[in-house]
Amino acid sequence: MPTQLSAYLTFQGQAREAMDFYQDVFGGTIALNTYAEFGETGPQADQIMHAQLDSPVFTLMASDIPPGWEYSEGQRIRLILHGDDEAQLRGYWDKLADGGTVENPLSKEIWGDTYGELRDKFGISWMMNISPAG
Repeated sequence: MPTQLSAYLTFQGQAREAMDFYQDVFGGTIALNTYAEFGETGPQADQIMHAQLDSPVFTLMASDIPPGWEYSEGQRIRLILHGDDEAQLRGYWDKLADGGTVENPLSKEIWGDTYGELRDKFGISWMMNISPAG
């Protein structure tokens, strides 16, 4: 999968409704995963851990705020770089992190990919998801 840049939206329990709305607007197909699918049993179990709308125009991703995380109105929209070219993506990561703040270091996650979050020196929030090549 080539490296892509997408927008990532965060909601407080409205991710499913919002993604259905954006699908109506832009077309395409949605893939949804709930927190329950990854072992969450609390009150947010049926909320969205990850949604991806692949439209003819772009890819839009979203989630409901993860259990235990603080909701921040200013962090509702982030940029995500994703793909399977690990060397390329780690190179981007290193450059974006230079002078910035790593908030979640790149590490292997429960969904099988390597993931991390940082805020660059200009205050822009980035997410990085590296899928296994193949």
